[in-house]
Amino acid sequence: MKLKYLLITIIILSSFTMFSQEEEKKENPFSFKWDNGFKLESLDKQFRMKFGGRIMVDHAYFFQNSDLDENFGELETKSGTEIRRARFFMSGTVYSNVEFKLQVDFAGGVAILKDAYIGFKKVPVVGTIRIGNVKEPFRFDPLTSSKYITFMERVLATDFAHERNSGIIIFNDFFNKRFSAQAGAFRNSSFGNAIAANDGYIVTGRATGLLINKPDEHKILHLGVGFSHRVSDNHEFKISSRPEAHLGPKYINTGTIENIKHANLTNFEAVFIYKSFSFQGEYIIGVYDTMDFEPIDKYTFDSYYGQVSYFITGESKNYKGSYSGLGRVKPTKNFGSSGGAGAWEVAVRLSNSNLNSKDVFGGEQRDITLGVNWYVNPITRLMVNYDLVKVVDTGNAAVIQARMQIDF
Repeated sequence: MKLKYLLITIIILSSFTMFSQEEEKKENPFSFKWDNGFKLESLDKQFRMKFGGRIMVDHAYFFQNSDLDENFGELETKSGTEIRRARFFMSGTVYSNVEFKLQVDFAGGVAILKDAYIGFKKVPVVGTIRIGNVKEPFRFDPLTSSKYITFMERVLATDFAHERNSGIIIFNDFFNKRFSAQAGAFRNSSFGNAIAANDGYIVTGRATGLLINKPDEHKILHLGVGFSHRVSDNHEFKISSRPEAHLGPKYINTGTIENIKHANLTNFEAVFIYKSFSFQGEYIIGVYDTMDFEPIDKYTFDSYYGQVSYFITGESKNYKGSYSGLGRVKPTKNFGSSGGAGAWEVAVRLSNSNLNSKDVFGGEQRDITLGVNWYVNPITRLMVNYDLVKVVDTGNAAVIQARMQIDF
């Protein structure tokens, strides 16, 4: 008898639980899950939200020879530590076609807006429209999130133009994503202060194509070209770069160039992924036209880089898209899972930036960076970089740096 009453009780409780769950679904038709980040989604897919962030902790050691000591002074410190990024974001889609994103960085103890926009998706012909603080559609490397870049820091060429700007952008993919195009108009100011310039206006456009598009086989060949016309109200521009280490000093610098009518920047890019191997390279040239044309009509500066990487554990780079760049790498076996070692990647990069033109002697710098990345799991990564720096005709330096990173 006791067993009979126990079975009846279990049946009643099970029925009550199932009824409660069904009622909860009716009242709150949303699912909440973890997918390398927190995701909230309605059952009809019309409402989606993501919550997440990233923390990157860096440490670096610096060395420079006596020539650089003589030209720039001795290093004030030969090591440094910083919270490189401490960002939190939320993004989502409402009513299927309106999107938004808000991302704030607290690195350095100061709150700075990064991505902050409202957009419209699935607009006929146009595709997507975003208004706010967005990434300029100009170069591949800055379009890849800092969560997924191969080396700890972006290339020297990044300093030629802002990564983000306030304005409006439209973009779309065509022919089954074989061809992509983006265009935008922006104010000449940035929350990310990548280059010093007062208000003005910027018109930027970019077109890319996939000559090889076999993502299931991890085979991608991406080629693209970008153009940006930039005008500063005070007719001044400035470019300066530090070694590809954020804690390092700046060795090349044009200083403030005055009397500039406008600047035209052109960028060429290539990305090749073949299973565990990848190549990425870009070349940017900036032409700065003067207002009086006498005695100098224009200044020309350029920068380039090329990098290769290889996963010795068999993984592959993840190509997200033309305007998204590279994405998350997921180890075949996470560290500590069934004897897994995580994913291991080795990489090397050569970059060069020449800021000498006519009577502007900003200097020329060449960096060779060696990198090792250990992807402990899809959201945790340890990075180690060794950066050899040559300031042409001036001196040499070296940087050893490491980063512990988590993002979700």
